[in-house]
Amino acid sequence: MSRVSQAEARANRKRVVESASRLFREKGVRDVSVADVMQSIGMTQGGFYKQFASKTALVDEATAEAFSDMLRRLEAMDDIHSGHDAAWSSLIDSYLSPETRDDPGSGCPAAGFAGDFARDPEWRDTYAAGIRDMAGWIAPEDTGLAALSTLVGALLLARATAGSPLSREILRAARKAAARLTE
Repeated sequence: MSRVSQAEARANRKRVVESASRLFREKGVRDVSVADVMQSIGMTQGGFYKQFASKTALVDEATAEAFSDMLRRLEAMDDIHSGHDAAWSSLIDSYLSPETRDDPGSGCPAAGFAGDFARDPEWRDTYAAGIRDMAGWIAPEDTGLAALSTLVGALLLARATAGSPLSREILRAARKAAARLTE
């Protein structure tokens, strides 16, 4: 049995965190086991405990990484678009779309983790820090929090009503409301 190099161990850990983040947002933290995460990347469950103390540690790290990745994407939008207002407008359109609604695994961690963390306070500090960072990118203070709440709430309602005409109506109405929040 060959030993894994430190570089390979770091790469494996990164794969575990990324896969866990996607699966947790897609299926919920409670419905995803360590075995599910490891199987998704073709590794054994035994390898997990060489990298993480527990599933709790993985959830915390996967949450932090998901929010860090989201913030990097948001900051990149500022670079792509001509100013923050254009980036915000682009985010509204992409966030409140049927494609985002139908792909929770690669979507926003604020929406993806909301249900789990509302029921289980164990990871709320990491989640709250991510929410503050995202809201801060949108706009200062209350405006950013209100705008993010509009996006996340609308996305959750649209997911819950997917397949009905109401789902698209929610997305449309929320796009209009979100745009007005930061004017």
